[in-house]
Amino acid sequence: MSQDEQQVEIGGMVIDLSRFSPIPPRVRRLIVGALAALALLLLVLTSYYQVEPDEVAVIQRFGAFARTTEPGPHLRFPFGVETVTKVPVQRQLKMEFGFRTLRAGVQSTYAPPSQETESEAQMLTGDLNVAVVEWIVQYRIKDPRAYLFHVRQVPDTFRDMSEAAMREVVGDHSVDEVLTIGREAIAQLAKVELQRLCELYGIGIEVQQLVLQDVNPPDPVKPAFNEVNQAIQEKERAINEAWADYNKSVPKAKGEA
Repeated sequence: MSQDEQQVEIGGMVIDLSRFSPIPPRVRRLIVGALAALALLLLVLTSYYQVEPDEVAVIQRFGAFARTTEPGPHLRFPFGVETVTKVPVQRQLKMEFGFRTLRAGVQSTYAPPSQETESEAQMLTGDLNVAVVEWIVQYRIKDPRAYLFHVRQVPDTFRDMSEAAMREVVGDHSVDEVLTIGREAIAQLAKVELQRLCELYGIGIEVQQLVLQDVNPPDPVKPAFNEVNQAIQEKERAINEAWADYNKSVPKAKGEA
């Protein structure tokens, strides 16, 4: 290399390249080997993935759905060509309405009432009374492709659908049915309606169970409601006692006559 070729002018400064020693071949081989090992490591990390026993993996290629894979080790196109989203299809999921559990156990801990939980729970019954209804929905994801791609924000949509189904069913029953004798029937009807909505919108969810938890009148009217219930019970007790006296006295009087 000539003297002119060994000099480079940068920003008005002349740099003499002959002052810099070349990279030794051994160091060059080490650098090339390190880069090759790094590329191989990135290739392995971006192409291998593991699916757990209760999951399936949804593979997207350049953002479009490509396929689903079952539990076990798998390979994909590396470097972001294919992305993996794991969906727990075998796990039973749960949503709570009207309350929130902070810690489940023998003595569960619940979050204090909030505006969101109170608005979920307050419902108008068929006889124009207000009831505070708390319930849970247990479900599983049966179609991961539909769950991921058919509807945006599926958890929020499913929550709104469950609330709509429960309000519709409660609105067709009296407050006495909601609070006492009709709880099981209401829960079953709400489950059927919620599953119908899931099929209608194609969100890939199977409703496994819907259970009513606490159902009460609103706090401001609880004392009056309890007094009414107590009066009804006293009325029924008085009627039963009267019939008992009747069944005891009338046959005796007939016998004496």
